[in-house]
Amino acid sequence: MAAAPHPTPNGNVEREKSRRFGSLRALLPFMMPYRWLMLAAGIALFSTAMVSLAMPLAVRRVVDNFDTADVHLLDQYFLAALAVAGLLALGTALRFALVTRLGERVVADIRMAVFDRVIGMSPAFYERILTGEVLSRITTDTTLIQSVIGSSVSIALRNLLIFIGGLGLMLLTSAKLAGLVLLIVPAVVVPILTLGRRMRKLSRETQDWIAASSGNASESLSAVQTVQAFSHETASREQFATITEASFDKAKERIKIRAYMTVIVIFLVFSGVVGVLWIGARDVRGGDMTAGSLVQFVIYAVMVSGAVAALSEIWSELQRAAGATERLVELLQTDDTVLDPEAGERLPQPVRGEIGFEAVQFTYPARPDVVALEGVTLDIKPGETVAFVGPSGAGKTTIIQLLLRFYDPQSGRVTLDGVDLRDLTRAEFRAAIALVPQDPIIFAATAAENIRFGRPDASDAEVEGAAQAAAAHEFITALPEGYDSYLGERGVMLSGGQKQRIAIARAILRDAPVLLLDEATSALDAESERAVQEAVDILSQNRTTLIVAHRLATVKKADRIVVLDKGQVVATGTHDELVAKGGLYARLARLQFTDGMQVS
Repeated sequence: MAAAPHPTPNGNVEREKSRRFGSLRALLPFMMPYRWLMLAAGIALFSTAMVSLAMPLAVRRVVDNFDTADVHLLDQYFLAALAVAGLLALGTALRFALVTRLGERVVADIRMAVFDRVIGMSPAFYERILTGEVLSRITTDTTLIQSVIGSSVSIALRNLLIFIGGLGLMLLTSAKLAGLVLLIVPAVVVPILTLGRRMRKLSRETQDWIAASSGNASESLSAVQTVQAFSHETASREQFATITEASFDKAKERIKIRAYMTVIVIFLVFSGVVGVLWIGARDVRGGDMTAGSLVQFVIYAVMVSGAVAALSEIWSELQRAAGATERLVELLQTDDTVLDPEAGERLPQPVRGEIGFEAVQFTYPARPDVVALEGVTLDIKPGETVAFVGPSGAGKTTIIQLLLRFYDPQSGRVTLDGVDLRDLTRAEFRAAIALVPQDPIIFAATAAENIRFGRPDASDAEVEGAAQAAAAHEFITALPEGYDSYLGERGVMLSGGQKQRIAIARAILRDAPVLLLDEATSALDAESERAVQEAVDILSQNRTTLIVAHRLATVKKADRIVVLDKGQVVATGTHDELVAKGGLYARLARLQFTDGMQVS
């Protein structure tokens, strides 16, 4: 019976076995644009390797001529050795500069490519993965790749050249001693290959746990006030500690295996060198080779053994980089559930703002058994103000999300000016929409920059005008630096109502033909709500406005109210018509309005 899949930190079953170093081929498209830089680095690398291999030849000349009567000849040998050392130093510095620059450039491109990919992914993607894990891949994993491209690969290639060249020169120096050295090679290679497979698996698991740790920390810190308000600090610390310790345990296992591999390789390599040196010393005493030849052979043997040891060290780094590359490739190759058409249609200009829902059936990917919208059909005329009301979970916000095409319906279609949204690029139709979300997003920037997010080319006067229309001008000017005041991460310097007014100003500045208000006034006090409501009333003129609201007082003036319940449209009409009909809306109205106030 097959064993059950081993769960990974993020709850998914373990990914299929790593394709060894084949995953590193995914880095080639990022490296090829810099082929000339790679070529220059390769030339520098090859040159330094050849110079390194020439050093023992110079040493042999010096040793064999210690007793020469020609002092000038001996000086020339020493000068030659010094010149070789100088060339080696210059070549190594050049190689370091080139490969480090290549590594930094490639990793910067990878980070931008991954960010370009994930920033455009639909919300369904973020139902399956934590934002913190994505950030971990962009930072931690790319740092591993930078280390490999900017250092490890060049060192590996250099040591490979030294290994091959040194082995060849060892054969030329003494075939007998070289044959003895080659007997050691299988004993060194076998543990590298055997333990390397385990190292690769552990490296991938370690990176998964690091990403899980980052995701957990990001989630807790982003909601730190809620964590503290509920005295959840201890539980959060314990949860983070558990994940971090799991990561550490995997790292310990990886380190232990790497230590075993290092012990085996170094012991076998240097034991072989000692044995060869012992046999070579006997050959020198017997006159079969010169002292200089033995020194030359020993230096080559040390270089070859050092190259093997370095390659075993770099092997584990390449294993970790292969795992990191796989994780990044997963992000780059993740299929999105919402895709732009290859040749999108264009909206008729100017955009009128006619919206249609035709027999829309929709369930969220994370909750496939719960119907969010069932057979919803709506026709919203240009310039009409339509409000959506109903109990929590009725499908009100889902209407907004489908209109923004964060998701696609399983059946039916959503249209703008008669064109199916799936036939348009998202940039095409979203340019015609302004949104005020229920939870306003404030960026770590100035007040002016947050408002200008709605239209980046807006002038300072237009930004200020939008703020005045949203009843935000007064509190913004009261900030230490007015519109240039930094609002902090997630707008920590602002109250909930102030954040909402910044978001409303952003939407006003966008001046789009379709306006979406998702509980836009939910966080406002009575005075601010009245001011903002007046601004919304003015703003909604001559544009299509969709309002999602729990507070019915904010939607009484809507041209039409759509009542939703359990994903279905149960009633439509004006406030007065719906109250007269009775039913769900009338019940909600009775609950919200005071007994002494006329419902109509």
